[in-house]
Formats: sequence, C-alpha cells, structure tokens
Amino acid sequence: MTDTILVLTEDTLLSADAEKIVALHRDDDVRYRVLVPADTDRSLLGAIFEHLGSGQFKEAWEDATEGKPSTNEAKAEAGDQLAGSITALAAAGASASGQIIDEDPLPALHTAIAAEDILEVVVVSYPHLVEDTFHRDWASRARDELHVPVLHLYSGTSELG
Repeated sequence: MTDTILVLTEDTLLSADAEKIVALHRDDDVRYRVLVPADTDRSLLGAIFEHLGSGQFKEAWEDATEGKPSTNEAKAEAGDQLAGSITALAAAGASASGQIIDEDPLPALHTAIAAEDILEVVVVSYPHLVEDTFHRDWASRARDELHVPVLHLYSGTSELG
C-alpha cells in the first residue's frame, strides 16, 4: 500500500524545497498530495506587519496599496502555485497530485487524514513573525490537532520551523 505525504504550501514550491521533501522518503513507496489555500481572507494589517518586521518594505507598500485579492484572483493564484508545486515535485522524481483548499487549511488536513493513509504532513511556508512566535502558524496548529508527524520547512532555506 502506498502512503501519502501531504504537502501544505503557501506559495509555489521551489525546486530546492521539492528536492528536500522528496529526499526525506526517497526509498519509500510514497506519493505526494499538495494542498494550496486560496488566500481569500488574508489579514492585510498582519501582512503589512510581517513584511515590515522582516525588512521587506517594498512588499509592505504593495500590500498597503493593492489591498486584498478578489476571490477569483486568489483562486487563480492558488491554481498557479499548485501547478508549479506539482511540477517541482515531479522534477524531483515524485508522483504528485493536489488541490486548492479554503483559507484555513486545518479542515482539509483533517479530511485528508481521515480518508487515506497519511504518513506525515510537510508544511512549507515563509517565516511569519507573529504566528510563529505565538505558535498559531499552520504547522503548530497541525501538530496540536493531528495525530501524524508534522514537519515545518521555511521556503528557500534549510531552516525548520
């Protein structure tokens, strides 16, 4: 029986991230299922503080002037991120599928775990100053609620969350 690794990502997986994820189970018979939330209810103020806190002044300005994406824009962006992530995993030698999910990923994670044999959850995100500090990030919430191992990788780095 093939186990599944759930990969929850807030952006398109970089090829380096996909390679790290696949290397964890290179000798196992696993498949990957990517979940990408459509960011339809992004906290504008939270996003601005995140960018300012990490010195990303241009991104903070863009968030402040552009505002929240429409539902259609958020779903289209998530679709592009999903397709790119599946392509990155395939290039790393993995079999992958995926889906766009609602903004809060925990219900989708619960559903997936109840429906199939999930070996682990890999969360790939950028550092989020407030959520990470207060353990309200996706990985911390998943560790609190799910009964499977949860690995948190920061995108584009070798750092664990």
